[in-house]
Parts: sequence; C-alpha cells; structure tokens
Amino acid sequence: MAAATRNTEEMNDATTKPLTGSATTTIIAPISEVYAAVTDVTRMGEWSPECTACRWIGDASGPAVGAEFAGDNVAALGPITLKRWTTTSKVIDAEPNVSFEFIAEGYSTWRYSFTAQAGATVVTESFSYPPYAGWQKWVYGRLLNRQEAMTKGMQLTLDRIKQSLER
Repeated sequence: MAAATRNTEEMNDATTKPLTGSATTTIIAPISEVYAAVTDVTRMGEWSPECTACRWIGDASGPAVGAEFAGDNVAALGPITLKRWTTTSKVIDAEPNVSFEFIAEGYSTWRYSFTAQAGATVVTESFSYPPYAGWQKWVYGRLLNRQEAMTKGMQLTLDRIKQSLER
C-alpha cells in the first residue's frame, strides 16, 4: 500500500510541478550595459528566435515593477509558421544590474539574473510555467517538446545578445 501511495504522490507532483528551464552565458561587457540591453524589451526581436518584437504599453517606457509590454511571437517548424500570437507581460522585478523578471499573460514567468565576474557579466535566463493538462500536455509536452525548445531558444537568445554586445 505504501508503494501505491508513493506512486500517486509522485504522479500528483508531476502534474502540479511547474515546468522550468534555464540558459546561461558570460558576456564580456559591463554589467550595466548587459542589464540595459536585456531590459530594453524593444530590442528582443533582434535576438530571440520566437519573439519578433516588443513594445512598452500604457505609460511604461522602461523596466520598472508594474510596467507592461506587449510581445509579438511566432512558432515555426523550419519554414512553416505554426502559430503567431501577442502576449502582454507585466514586470514583477527590476533591480538594476541584479535581476529582471516578468510574467506573460499571468502564466509564464521569465527571469534574467546578472552577476559581475572579472570584467564580464554572467547572465542567466530562466522560465517557469504550470504543467500542461489535457490535449495541451500531449501536443506541447510530447509532440512539440515545448520545454526543451524554449530552453534552446533562450540559449540562442543569450548567444545573440553576447554577439551584439561584444562587438
């Protein structure tokens, strides 16, 4: 009976545990420059393989807790566009040269952490969102392996930011 209880607890944990991912790079640039680039959401379309453009909305003009921005996104499989959508995100943490975090559509949390290290900046991007359920679990979780794709996309984004800032 204890094994059955443990298996049920493990299954419940697997269905409620957030999905996460992270990517890290070191950029040879001052932390203030890296923070400024990442938090200028209007530049994200230059670097992200999925987010094609962002813009501050309402009275927002930069990274501050409570500021909102819209992001246009595209998911493609090679040359085939599978989906286009726009999200509204709200900044929930903006500590200069330390962290920048926002929540998209009240669902996915995205975070950047910054650490100065020997004349360079270590930047880590991460995400967290509730697990999929029903048909989305099969489509996004198994068929499209969304969690892995997002993690690879973050690494590509950070690599492109690195290339842009190290010129």
